[in-house]
Amino acid sequence: MILTFVGTAGSGKTTLTGEFGRYLEENGHNVAYVNLDTGVMRLPYKPDLDVRDEVTAWEIMEEGYGPNGAIVESYDRLLPKVGSYIDWIIRLDTENDYVLLDTPGQMETFLFHEFGVRLMESLPEPLTVYLFSPDILRKPHDFCFVRFFGLMIDLRLGTTTVPVLSKIDTVENIEEYRKYLDDVEYLKARLKLDPSMQGLLAYKMCSALPELAPPTRVVYISAKTREGFDELETLAYEHYCTCGDLT
Repeated sequence: MILTFVGTAGSGKTTLTGEFGRYLEENGHNVAYVNLDTGVMRLPYKPDLDVRDEVTAWEIMEEGYGPNGAIVESYDRLLPKVGSYIDWIIRLDTENDYVLLDTPGQMETFLFHEFGVRLMESLPEPLTVYLFSPDILRKPHDFCFVRFFGLMIDLRLGTTTVPVLSKIDTVENIEEYRKYLDDVEYLKARLKLDPSMQGLLAYKMCSALPELAPPTRVVYISAKTREGFDELETLAYEHYCTCGDLT
């Protein structure tokens, strides 16, 4: 099973990759780790495949590039070898129960660069885990945004995408978040009360969400307490078998 963790900077991708991998190993699974971030300095896991063996963003910065330009340039240099990375990941998939892919902190680098798209399109049924943290959910239209962004990831990468609210150990009232994320009708009702253009746009978008979005439930996770790990493992199993769906 191939799980790819994507999300904005600070959403906890790398921490979750390491901790979820340890959780799987403790439950008797063989796990391989793949680091696709050319800019990361330290990892909480030992990668079986690491793009930094080929190129790093900080080495490119020494050539005069800025941080963002260096990351983009690093994937330009990796692109000719994407076929080799695909073959390597597929081989790891045949040798292990799980392969966990940790993507760049700058999510847009992976989503908009051809390297990320070609990689994901060529892997056998990868499951994309889209992380977003509670601190970006302040208004009703924020909840609409993260649900639609998960749909856009699904469209861009051509994979099944699971939306995951991370760092729930930092949330005082998780049920309030659940109401907005799990119940589209509740979210629409709240958005209908918002007279702003943002509110109107979000209301119209959420009205179309049930028709457009695949029937995938939101997962609530804490890498610190491991809450939600069992549900994520179950979702991964359901994705790779014919016994269930992701509703």
